[in-house]
Amino acid sequence: MELDREQRVGLLKTMLTIRNFELKLAELFAAGKVPGFVHLYAGQEAVAAGVCANLRRDDYITSTHRGHGHCIAKGGDLRRMMAELYGRAAGYCKGKGGSMHIADLDIGILGANGIVGGGLAIAPGAGLSARLRGTDQVVVCFFGDGASNQSTFHEGINMASIWRLPVIFVCENNLYGISTPQSRHQNIRDVSDRARAYGIPGVTVDGNDVIAVYEATREAVRRARAGEGPTLLECKTYRHRGHFEGDPMSYRTKEEMEEWRRRDPVERFWGKLREMRLLTETDYAELDRQIRAQIDEAIRYAEESPLPDPAEMMEDVYAF
Repeated sequence: MELDREQRVGLLKTMLTIRNFELKLAELFAAGKVPGFVHLYAGQEAVAAGVCANLRRDDYITSTHRGHGHCIAKGGDLRRMMAELYGRAAGYCKGKGGSMHIADLDIGILGANGIVGGGLAIAPGAGLSARLRGTDQVVVCFFGDGASNQSTFHEGINMASIWRLPVIFVCENNLYGISTPQSRHQNIRDVSDRARAYGIPGVTVDGNDVIAVYEATREAVRRARAGEGPTLLECKTYRHRGHFEGDPMSYRTKEEMEEWRRRDPVERFWGKLREMRLLTETDYAELDRQIRAQIDEAIRYAEESPLPDPAEMMEDVYAF
């Protein structure tokens, strides 16, 4: 099915929203306005946009410590996201979760997760829930190349495979597990090769090509909704920032970073739309202006929101 102009511009809008949100967040963090750690998604926008464009509101995603892009692509509210990052009571988790724990069950965001590979154990449970309730909902599980070495990767995919659960496992392979290159922590080139061990499809795509991601996800979602089971989708991409803000990135060469910058997913797709005459320079500038205005409004909302009430410190806390 060929994407129309509205759908293509929608993909660009999602990517541009993520990019602007993350770059503004980098400024805010450097200025000391955002507490805690932040792990930015800049450079990987095509994955979140291409995947989530195939999902319905009631479909689920599980996210990671680098999850702002996933939340935005799934329809998260920029104001509530920013308020959470500021640690304010108006945030998604009342200011108690911060960057790595944003969740919105109303639109299927089961939560970002500070535990590497944590979502790989949650996603099959959500898939089993859909199966038992008799719905055709699907679950997308985002994780990184480093997480593919965790036991939860094998446990989660094995369970989804044997029960044919409607889960799409999306490996965002940005080539580094923190500061360790994939070549040093795996003796395989493609994480998708591991799908063979569980009898499910394994697909590797250019994670900086939003259309390639979209099309591969579309087939995986079709299979999942039809009861044909899970897919392991690997998207080769690259994060523009360090593992965390403040990371000196001494493990990456200048040449490598410049090479990947030339493959920038946002600039690449915008250039394609321009070539196709679907978007003019003026259109793009106006789209960018509107997005920046929304982000500025989200910052105002966060800064004007109150801090959590100390009397509520023990609320929303699980005890075993």
